[in-house]
Amino acid sequence: KMAGSSAPWIGSAYLFLQSTCKTIVLPSLYESSQKKPSVFKALKLALADSTGSVNGVDMLKVHCSHPHLIVQLKFCKQENCRRFLQSYREGVLQESLQNHLQLSLAMTTVPLEMELKAGNEHLDNMLKDEDRCLECIYREKPDRLRDEEITELEECLKSLFVHQSISNNMAVNDCASLNSPSLPYPSQGSSLSPQVTFIFQGQQFANRTLTPDDHQKFAKLVSKKWKQVGRSLQKSCRALRDPVIDNLALEYDREGLYEQAYQLLLRFIQSEGKKATIARLIAALEENSLISLAEELLGLHSTEDCS
Repeated sequence: KMAGSSAPWIGSAYLFLQSTCKTIVLPSLYESSQKKPSVFKALKLALADSTGSVNGVDMLKVHCSHPHLIVQLKFCKQENCRRFLQSYREGVLQESLQNHLQLSLAMTTVPLEMELKAGNEHLDNMLKDEDRCLECIYREKPDRLRDEEITELEECLKSLFVHQSISNNMAVNDCASLNSPSLPYPSQGSSLSPQVTFIFQGQQFANRTLTPDDHQKFAKLVSKKWKQVGRSLQKSCRALRDPVIDNLALEYDREGLYEQAYQLLLRFIQSEGKKATIARLIAALEENSLISLAEELLGLHSTEDCS
């Protein structure tokens, strides 16, 4: 039995989500590189609400199976699972997720239908018997480690929360940067222009299109990490999708790192036009711990300080 075992309590379940509104297709939103961070943020916050803790339940993978978005969940403590089941049973999780999706996606309403399964068991049919639900979830051990994409999105979200907490403490509440759920992945192809300002290290900077000076400084100073920055940018830039970055590495191998980095940013600028902003590049640099280079681009210190 569960209680008698000295092993940690671990179980798994699948949460099936579907919008009842025909114009809102959750899998399509999640498959969009621009909307994915917003949907993920809403999922993360709603699950945290349901257990009372950010770490109460772990997302291992999000599957797109039209018309459903299926979230594989992992529970590491029985009490967290119990809280989750109570929240699910009482409709609190559903309401919370609807609200978070509405805010993150800037929609008027996102009506949802939910289903919870563990193995072959439909837990919706036995929600009143909490112990039986717990047994079913406990029986199903997670069959995978956390997906790499989830880890990336988690990091992205952490960085966003840091930006938000800093800017919340500032005298200037910049709605554009606070309310944008996709700070590291600015929206593309929308009628909205890029955010006017952004926060870096507690300071507010005007967002602007990248300049030739930015371009040269980046190419000169990014060194071997140009590929990593490219992979961060590719999440919101079709022109940098695989195998473009590897091809650039091969094509400009003889010219060296400067030219490889220069060509990478050139593709980004040519493809994104006015949306090739300093905020997007700074977010990609932060994601790869290139803080010194970010400071250099924002004029926070002189070149010799930048390694």
